Amino acid sequence: MLSVLVATAVLGGCTGVQTRPVAATSTSNPIVAQASHLARTHAELTGAERSANEQQIERLLAQLDDATLSHEANALVAGDPLYNFVGRALMKRGLPLPRPFDRSSDWRFNAGQRPPAEADGYRPPMKLAVLLPSTGATAVAAASVRDGLNAAYYGETRRRPDMFFYDTAGTAGGAVAAYDKAVADGNDFVIGPLGRDEVSAVFAKGALPVPVLALNRGNVAPPNGNVSFSLTPEDEGLAAADYLLDRKAKRVLAIDGGDDSQRRAIAALKERLAARGAVLTDSIGEGTADLGPFVAKEGGVDAVFLAVKGSSARTLIPKLALAGLSDKPRVATSQLLSGTGKPEQDRVLDGIAFPSESWTSGGIRGLSPAVGVAQQLPTARGPGARLFAFGYDAWQLSAYLERLATRPDAYIAGATGVLRIDGGGTVLRTPAWSTFSSGVAVPLADASRN
Repeated sequence: MLSVLVATAVLGGCTGVQTRPVAATSTSNPIVAQASHLARTHAELTGAERSANEQQIERLLAQLDDATLSHEANALVAGDPLYNFVGRALMKRGLPLPRPFDRSSDWRFNAGQRPPAEADGYRPPMKLAVLLPSTGATAVAAASVRDGLNAAYYGETRRRPDMFFYDTAGTAGGAVAAYDKAVADGNDFVIGPLGRDEVSAVFAKGALPVPVLALNRGNVAPPNGNVSFSLTPEDEGLAAADYLLDRKAKRVLAIDGGDDSQRRAIAALKERLAARGAVLTDSIGEGTADLGPFVAKEGGVDAVFLAVKGSSARTLIPKLALAGLSDKPRVATSQLLSGTGKPEQDRVLDGIAFPSESWTSGGIRGLSPAVGVAQQLPTARGPGARLFAFGYDAWQLSAYLERLATRPDAYIAGATGVLRIDGGGTVLRTPAWSTFSSGVAVPLADASRN
């Protein structure tokens, strides 16, 4: 409601709105100048055109090295529309922001009625709505998210909001109806919905009277003052690309297990590599008999990305060895864990790095070890452990959003990784990294920058 009231106050009594053009970014760098031009028109765009414009700005900024990107960020004046894009690029590389993101008052998350924040930034809502499907195809996944959220909520000893759950039935219409009911019931903050179509439907409403922490990334960007948090295949592809780029890999061969999530991870990897001057040499199926011809191409292969399950990866290791790739960096998606669990068979996977959750790979403060929790809660076992950690972090984000949004150095050491919020309302997650050692998954120390 705050954003609606502000808009009404600004427009009320005015016959027209006068806007002052934003001065062009002062820079001698042609890449930054081009990105600045796109950023100045960004607010006027909608839908697919807006998304395409954002991606083009990101591709341009990705061409800058760390030192240049930091220098240009420091040179941008307050209010420059390019700053939030540059700040997002800095965060993705683990580099410090020179100042907080330029944000409107919407980013206070309706916090005016809450008690003041505690010293660590803890300032949870007063009345919290959670939109999750208790029926429908995604109800099982939602149960893991719900139990992780409850574990964090009931484990908190300080002030907690009243919390109410609303069934979305796993549909876009159900999500919109649940959101409207949560608003009518007087909740001042909303966590959810969970499905991509559900998130898109809620965000398509435009300016929202009660701010939302969505649990997925929809096709519609979060309106001002709203945030999306997700565990997507694209995020794993981006993380893998950054991991390999940090290790100077310029030519990467991808091996594809064939399902949609694996292909999405490879597509994200390819885009990030290209934006930073590297290349995906080929993307081949896991059943490819001979990898030699792909390695023999001019320029060779510096690293391998395995978008396959563990059971498939075990059969690929001898092929990698025959092609001379055993000594190259090998990175996989988290699906590498699928089909594993027998050390005597999994020893062949030793040395492969893959993104993981901080909680499951090494544990986090305030939450019992994953093995112990899984013994008590079926929803925290197997694939559910990842979603349990996701729900745990959703509660933490709801309690610390204001601090994350208003301080450039703020982050949460969450169950799924290190969490920050970029200038567009997306939670950026730096995952933990794991590898196999003697056939057992173990944390991989110093694998990524926080």
